[in-house]
Amino acid sequence: MSAATTRSRTPRTPRTPDRLCAEAVDLAREAAEEAAAPGLIGDHEGVVAEGDRVVTHFFACKEPGYRGWRWAVTVTRASRAKNVTLDETVLLPGTDALLAPEWVPWSERLRPGDMGPGDLLPTEQDDLRLEPGYTGEDAPPPNSAVSEDMADHLDAEDAEIVSRTPSRGAIASVAEELGVRRARVLSRYGLHVAADRWDESFGAKTPMAQAAPASCESCGFLVPLAGSLKQAFGVCANEFSPADGRVVSLSYGCGGHSEAAVMPKPPRPAPPVLDSMATDAFPLRPAKDSGSTTEPDDTSEDLGHS
Repeated sequence: MSAATTRSRTPRTPRTPDRLCAEAVDLAREAAEEAAAPGLIGDHEGVVAEGDRVVTHFFACKEPGYRGWRWAVTVTRASRAKNVTLDETVLLPGTDALLAPEWVPWSERLRPGDMGPGDLLPTEQDDLRLEPGYTGEDAPPPNSAVSEDMADHLDAEDAEIVSRTPSRGAIASVAEELGVRRARVLSRYGLHVAADRWDESFGAKTPMAQAAPASCESCGFLVPLAGSLKQAFGVCANEFSPADGRVVSLSYGCGGHSEAAVMPKPPRPAPPVLDSMATDAFPLRPAKDSGSTTEPDDTSEDLGHS
């Protein structure tokens, strides 16, 4: 084992700070207050030797929003000189400093709903969600009029061919004439990503769908989609549904299902009964067999009451 390897694995002993540089606390504090502001520099928290006659002084930062940060002021002096000079002043985070989150590119931190009126969101050329809708880079088939074999055969018969290889602009013009005006369309990966996102928001596993009386597949407010997505998704057209105007899974459901319940008709009261053609007999005295009262005895003697 070489001596260089032995020295590299041997732990370094901390350097002893230069005495004159370590004693220059007032110089370091003045430099920190000049860089920050008076009253925002805290206590002196120690020194660290950065090299020969190079020392860094640390001061606590009292500025709001910079908890755990420290002002680092580096001072130095020349060899055999007693005059200490300022080298650098910087604000550094400590071990328990409050730091900002790690920087993320805008393309990765963009979230649905962040775009506003006038904002533009360019897509990359190799976006996995898209694929070419039409292209002119592929070789023409052998039986095509623009293939080399067919062109030689036509040349032999004195046929005139204006352009043997179609340009990209010519293909685009023909595609636009046929109604295929999109240069790129959704790829299979793009369809799967969109389907997973829609199913997570308005799918069978949502609490609304779990409590629904039926699924959207049997709802009259469902507008089916076109293409391959119509097998699993549609658009809700119920203004009272939480998914109105959204793409919903056929297994989704809510309380606004078209066949959830039939509104009962309001009860109709019975017509009043009016009988004015007969009279009701009301006895003036109770019946004789009721036992409540007795009829007056005409034969009883007069008690003398008037």
